[in-house]
Amino acid sequence: MLPIVEKLLVLQDRDRKLLRLRAEIEASGPQKQLLTQKAAQAQADFDLFKLRSKQIESDRKKLELEVATKQQLVEKCRTGQGNTKKNEEYSAFQHQIDTTQREITPLEDQQLELMEKSDQVGREIQAAEKVAKSLKAEVDKALADIKERDGSLQRDFEAVSAERKGLIGDLDEGLQSRYERLLKTKGENIIVGVTNSICGGCHMKLTMQTFLSAKAKTDIVTCPSCSRMLYYTRDMED
Repeated sequence: MLPIVEKLLVLQDRDRKLLRLRAEIEASGPQKQLLTQKAAQAQADFDLFKLRSKQIESDRKKLELEVATKQQLVEKCRTGQGNTKKNEEYSAFQHQIDTTQREITPLEDQQLELMEKSDQVGREIQAAEKVAKSLKAEVDKALADIKERDGSLQRDFEAVSAERKGLIGDLDEGLQSRYERLLKTKGENIIVGVTNSICGGCHMKLTMQTFLSAKAKTDIVTCPSCSRMLYYTRDMED
């Protein structure tokens, strides 16, 4: 194998590593976003239960005030009954008392219903809070692990990038340009083997002249179909 082809294969290996490292680093973004969304949703559910609890308590206090106001009216009417000597006024006070007491009864029923709802929501709040805290702890741990992993990946990426810079710098400008162009258009398969006269990149059959040129190992040979650079070793024959 030509020494320059060996260098190109090493360079290609480093570019493959860089592509994998970059993909892993970029994948952490959606992972972190998903984890953060899960924790935020759990917290939102918890906050919603707390909001419902506050609304129930507010409604209960309004009913309580309304009942108290009507009860005061009843007491006022009873005081009026005690002070009047007129039958008509007494009857009017009694009518107001009966009407107000009938109005109080459904309000007290609503108070009981709200108390039951408050107890239920209270249990739901405790459960939601437990879930939110547990999930937050899990998410914080997962995010810390991702951060640590990203740091390690970034260090590896920088180390391989530095090595790659030295490798590409050893090539002449023409070969550098050619390699970089193929890297953009062909991805990580730039230097490919020739097996049974078949290009290892596009899998097209090579002409006999191209195959023999690759086998001769005297110069860099390219595939006429895909322009990838070819190399040949004895174990690539049947």
